[in-house]
Amino acid sequence: MSQFSASEIVQLARAKERLTTREIIAGIFDNFIEFHGDRNFRDDLAIVGGIALLEDQPVTVIGIQKGRDLKENMKVNFGQPHPEGYRKALRLMKQAEKFDRPVITFINTAGAFSGTGAEERGQGEAIAKNLLEMSDLKVPIIAIIIGEGGSGGALALGVANQVWMFEHAIYAILSPEGFASILWKDASRSAQAAEYMKLTAPELLEMGVIDKIIPETFNGKMLEPEKIMQILKETLAKELKELSSTSLKELVEQRYQRFRKF
Repeated sequence: MSQFSASEIVQLARAKERLTTREIIAGIFDNFIEFHGDRNFRDDLAIVGGIALLEDQPVTVIGIQKGRDLKENMKVNFGQPHPEGYRKALRLMKQAEKFDRPVITFINTAGAFSGTGAEERGQGEAIAKNLLEMSDLKVPIIAIIIGEGGSGGALALGVANQVWMFEHAIYAILSPEGFASILWKDASRSAQAAEYMKLTAPELLEMGVIDKIIPETFNGKMLEPEKIMQILKETLAKELKELSSTSLKELVEQRYQRFRKF
Protein backbone atom coordinates (compact mmCIF):
# COMPACT_ATOMS: atom_id res chain seq x y z
CA MET A 1 0.00 0.00 0.00
CA SER A 2 2.74 2.46 0.95
CA GLN A 3 5.70 3.50 -1.17
CA PHE A 4 7.77 4.29 1.94
CA SER A 5 10.35 2.13 3.71
CA ALA A 6 9.85 1.10 7.34
CA SER A 7 12.30 3.71 8.60
CA GLU A 8 10.54 6.42 6.57
CA ILE A 9 7.19 5.34 8.00
CA VAL A 10 8.66 5.70 11.51
CA GLN A 11 9.37 9.34 10.72
CA LEU A 12 5.91 9.85 9.23
CA ALA A 13 4.31 8.30 12.32
CA ARG A 14 6.19 10.77 14.53
CA ALA A 15 5.66 13.85 12.35
CA LYS A 16 4.20 16.83 14.19
CA GLU A 17 1.80 17.39 11.27
CA ARG A 18 -0.09 14.14 11.92
CA LEU A 19 -3.72 14.24 12.92
CA THR A 20 -4.05 14.36 16.68
CA THR A 21 -6.66 12.68 18.85
CA ARG A 22 -8.41 15.98 19.51
CA GLU A 23 -8.54 16.81 15.80
CA ILE A 24 -10.02 13.41 14.99
CA ILE A 25 -12.60 13.69 17.75
CA ALA A 26 -13.63 17.13 16.49
CA GLY A 27 -13.69 15.89 12.89
CA ILE A 28 -15.78 12.73 13.13
CA PHE A 29 -17.88 12.93 16.32
CA ASP A 30 -20.70 15.22 17.37
CA ASN A 31 -21.46 16.74 20.79
CA PHE A 32 -18.23 15.59 22.44
CA ILE A 33 -18.26 16.10 26.20
CA GLU A 34 -14.84 15.71 27.79
CA PHE A 35 -14.38 14.08 31.19
CA HIS A 36 -11.45 14.85 33.47
CA GLY A 37 -9.52 13.12 36.22
CA ASP A 38 -9.16 9.65 37.69
CA ARG A 39 -10.93 10.49 40.99
CA ASN A 40 -7.71 9.64 42.76
CA PHE A 41 -4.78 11.92 41.94
CA ARG A 42 -5.20 14.40 39.06
CA ASP A 43 -6.22 14.93 35.44
CA ASP A 44 -3.60 13.61 33.00
CA LEU A 45 -3.75 15.78 29.87
CA ALA A 46 -1.99 13.11 27.81
CA ILE A 47 -5.26 11.17 27.85
CA VAL A 48 -8.36 12.75 26.30
CA GLY A 49 -11.70 11.08 26.95
CA GLY A 50 -15.42 11.57 27.09
CA ILE A 51 -18.73 10.78 25.43
CA ALA A 52 -19.88 11.71 21.95
CA LEU A 53 -22.17 10.78 19.10
CA LEU A 54 -21.13 8.90 15.98
CA GLU A 55 -23.98 9.25 13.48
CA ASP A 56 -26.39 9.61 16.44
CA GLN A 57 -24.99 6.57 18.27
CA PRO A 58 -23.63 7.35 21.75
CA VAL A 59 -20.01 6.21 22.15
CA THR A 60 -17.18 6.62 24.63
CA VAL A 61 -14.05 8.06 23.03
CA ILE A 62 -10.60 7.85 24.62
CA GLY A 63 -7.26 8.77 23.09
CA ILE A 64 -3.67 9.76 23.69
CA GLN A 65 -2.86 13.34 22.73
CA LYS A 66 0.45 14.52 21.29
CA GLY A 67 1.27 18.18 20.82
CA ARG A 68 2.00 20.18 17.68
CA ASP A 69 4.81 22.20 19.22
CA LEU A 70 7.07 22.23 22.27
CA LYS A 71 4.63 24.20 24.43
CA GLU A 72 1.75 21.81 23.78
CA ASN A 73 3.98 18.77 24.09
CA MET A 74 5.15 19.95 27.50
CA LYS A 75 1.51 20.27 28.50
CA VAL A 76 0.64 16.72 27.41
CA ASN A 77 4.00 15.20 28.41
CA PHE A 78 4.84 14.39 24.77
CA GLY A 79 1.93 11.95 24.66
CA GLN A 80 3.32 9.75 27.42
CA PRO A 81 0.54 9.04 29.96
CA HIS A 82 1.02 8.77 33.71
CA PRO A 83 -0.84 6.13 35.76
CA GLU A 84 -3.68 8.56 36.40
CA GLY A 85 -4.18 8.86 32.65
CA TYR A 86 -4.71 5.13 32.30
CA ARG A 87 -6.96 5.15 35.37
CA LYS A 88 -9.02 7.95 33.82
CA ALA A 89 -9.34 5.85 30.67
CA LEU A 90 -10.45 2.84 32.70
CA ARG A 91 -13.01 4.93 34.60
CA LEU A 92 -14.52 5.98 31.28
CA MET A 93 -14.51 2.42 29.95
CA LYS A 94 -16.32 1.10 33.01
CA GLN A 95 -18.85 3.91 32.67
CA ALA A 96 -19.31 2.94 29.00
CA GLU A 97 -20.02 -0.63 30.08
CA LYS A 98 -22.58 0.57 32.62
CA PHE A 99 -24.48 2.59 30.00
CA ASP A 100 -23.93 0.14 27.11
CA ARG A 101 -21.81 2.47 24.96
CA PRO A 102 -19.19 1.16 22.50
CA VAL A 103 -15.62 2.26 23.26
CA ILE A 104 -13.33 3.76 20.61
CA THR A 105 -9.69 4.43 21.47
CA PHE A 106 -7.04 6.39 19.57
CA ILE A 107 -3.42 5.47 20.25
CA ASN A 108 -0.39 7.68 19.63
CA THR A 109 2.41 7.29 22.15
CA ALA A 110 6.05 6.32 22.26
CA GLY A 111 5.16 4.58 25.54
CA ALA A 112 3.92 5.17 29.04
CA PHE A 113 5.87 7.73 31.08
CA SER A 114 8.65 6.03 33.05
CA GLY A 115 9.53 8.82 35.48
CA THR A 116 9.98 8.29 39.20
CA GLY A 117 6.59 9.75 40.11
CA ALA A 118 4.78 7.55 37.62
CA GLU A 119 6.50 4.46 38.98
CA GLU A 120 5.72 5.49 42.56
CA ARG A 121 2.04 5.85 41.68
CA GLY A 122 1.88 2.40 40.08
CA GLN A 123 2.45 2.74 36.35
CA GLY A 124 2.82 -1.00 35.82
CA GLU A 125 -0.25 -1.80 37.89
CA ALA A 126 -2.35 0.80 36.06
CA ILE A 127 -1.44 -0.66 32.66
CA ALA A 128 -1.99 -4.24 33.86
CA LYS A 129 -5.40 -3.31 35.31
CA ASN A 130 -6.45 -1.84 31.97
CA LEU A 131 -5.43 -5.01 30.15
CA LEU A 132 -7.40 -7.12 32.61
CA GLU A 133 -10.52 -4.98 32.58
CA MET A 134 -10.57 -4.39 28.81
CA SER A 135 -10.32 -8.11 28.16
CA ASP A 136 -13.66 -8.63 29.92
CA LEU A 137 -15.44 -5.35 29.10
CA LYS A 138 -18.97 -6.12 27.96
CA VAL A 139 -19.25 -3.59 25.14
CA PRO A 140 -17.64 -3.45 21.68
CA ILE A 141 -14.15 -1.94 21.60
CA ILE A 142 -12.31 -0.61 18.55
CA ALA A 143 -8.71 0.59 18.96
CA ILE A 144 -7.03 2.71 16.28
CA ILE A 145 -3.30 3.44 16.16
CA ILE A 146 -3.04 6.87 14.56
CA GLY A 147 0.70 7.48 14.98
CA GLU A 148 3.08 5.65 17.28
CA GLY A 149 1.93 2.55 19.12
CA GLY A 150 4.67 1.97 21.65
CA SER A 151 4.82 -1.00 24.01
CA GLY A 152 2.52 -1.38 27.02
CA GLY A 153 1.73 2.31 26.88
CA ALA A 154 -0.20 1.63 23.67
CA LEU A 155 -1.52 -1.79 24.62
CA ALA A 156 -3.20 -0.31 27.70
CA LEU A 157 -5.77 1.17 25.29
CA GLY A 158 -5.46 -1.57 22.68
CA VAL A 159 -7.21 -4.69 23.99
CA ALA A 160 -10.07 -4.46 21.52
CA ASN A 161 -12.34 -6.52 19.31
CA GLN A 162 -10.86 -4.72 16.32
CA VAL A 163 -7.41 -3.10 16.13
CA TRP A 164 -6.81 -0.75 13.20
CA MET A 165 -3.85 1.33 12.09
CA PHE A 166 -3.41 4.39 9.97
CA GLU A 167 -1.35 3.59 6.87
CA HIS A 168 1.70 5.47 8.16
CA ALA A 169 1.44 4.44 11.80
CA ILE A 170 3.74 2.04 13.64
CA TYR A 171 3.09 -0.53 16.38
CA ALA A 172 5.89 -2.29 18.24
CA ILE A 173 7.19 -3.53 21.58
CA LEU A 174 9.72 -0.66 21.70
CA SER A 175 11.21 2.04 19.52
CA PRO A 176 13.65 1.21 16.70
CA GLU A 177 16.27 3.18 18.65
CA GLY A 178 15.68 1.01 21.71
CA PHE A 179 15.76 -2.14 19.60
CA ALA A 180 19.07 -1.13 18.02
CA SER A 181 20.55 -0.21 21.41
CA ILE A 182 19.69 -3.63 22.84
CA LEU A 183 20.64 -5.73 19.81
CA TRP A 184 23.71 -3.90 18.55
CA LYS A 185 24.52 -1.45 21.38
CA ASP A 186 24.17 1.26 18.74
CA ALA A 187 21.03 3.45 18.56
CA SER A 188 22.27 4.98 15.30
CA ARG A 189 21.27 1.75 13.53
CA SER A 190 17.59 2.47 14.18
CA ALA A 191 16.74 2.60 10.46
CA GLN A 192 18.08 -0.93 10.05
CA ALA A 193 16.17 -2.02 13.16
CA ALA A 194 12.91 -0.64 11.77
CA GLU A 195 13.25 -2.88 8.73
CA TYR A 196 13.65 -5.95 10.96
CA MET A 197 10.93 -5.19 13.48
CA LYS A 198 7.83 -5.57 11.25
CA LEU A 199 6.20 -2.52 12.79
CA THR A 200 4.34 -1.15 9.76
CA ALA A 201 0.62 -1.54 9.11
CA PRO A 202 0.89 -3.85 6.05
CA GLU A 203 3.29 -6.17 7.88
CA LEU A 204 1.11 -6.32 10.98
CA LEU A 205 -2.04 -6.87 8.91
CA GLU A 206 -0.36 -9.80 7.17
CA MET A 207 0.55 -11.32 10.56
CA GLY A 208 -2.97 -10.82 11.91
CA VAL A 209 -1.88 -8.43 14.66
CA ILE A 210 -4.24 -5.76 13.28
CA ASP A 211 -7.52 -6.07 11.40
CA LYS A 212 -7.71 -3.04 9.14
CA ILE A 213 -5.63 -0.22 7.63
CA ILE A 214 -7.03 3.31 7.32
CA PRO A 215 -5.52 4.72 4.11
CA GLU A 216 -3.53 7.94 4.10
CA THR A 217 -2.65 7.85 0.40
CA PHE A 218 -4.44 7.25 -2.90
CA ASN A 219 -2.60 6.49 -6.13
CA GLY A 220 0.66 7.43 -4.45
CA LYS A 221 -0.57 10.85 -3.28
CA MET A 222 -1.19 11.89 0.32
CA LEU A 223 -4.85 12.32 1.20
CA GLU A 224 -6.12 15.49 2.83
CA PRO A 225 -6.83 15.15 6.58
CA GLU A 226 -10.55 15.73 5.96
CA LYS A 227 -10.66 12.78 3.54
CA ILE A 228 -8.85 10.51 5.99
CA MET A 229 -11.35 11.40 8.70
CA GLN A 230 -14.28 10.84 6.35
CA ILE A 231 -12.99 7.35 5.55
CA LEU A 232 -12.43 6.65 9.24
CA LYS A 233 -15.91 7.87 10.20
CA GLU A 234 -17.65 5.74 7.58
CA THR A 235 -15.58 2.67 8.49
CA LEU A 236 -16.22 3.10 12.21
CA ALA A 237 -19.96 3.52 11.77
CA LYS A 238 -20.18 0.38 9.63
CA GLU A 239 -18.06 -1.73 11.97
CA LEU A 240 -19.91 -0.60 15.09
CA LYS A 241 -23.22 -1.66 13.55
CA GLU A 242 -21.82 -5.14 12.98
CA LEU A 243 -20.28 -5.38 16.46
CA SER A 244 -23.45 -4.08 18.10
CA SER A 245 -25.37 -7.04 16.70
CA THR A 246 -22.95 -9.45 18.44
CA SER A 247 -23.91 -10.84 21.84
CA LEU A 248 -21.96 -9.70 24.90
CA LYS A 249 -20.68 -13.22 25.48
CA GLU A 250 -19.43 -13.45 21.90
CA LEU A 251 -17.79 -10.02 22.10
CA VAL A 252 -15.77 -10.98 25.17
CA GLU A 253 -14.89 -14.42 23.82
CA GLN A 254 -13.81 -12.97 20.46
CA ARG A 255 -11.57 -10.43 22.19
CA TYR A 256 -10.11 -13.13 24.44
CA GLN A 257 -9.35 -15.48 21.55
CA ARG A 258 -7.93 -12.63 19.46
CA PHE A 259 -5.18 -11.95 21.96
CA ARG A 260 -4.67 -15.55 23.11
CA LYS A 261 -3.42 -16.49 19.66
CA PHE A 262 -0.32 -14.37 20.18
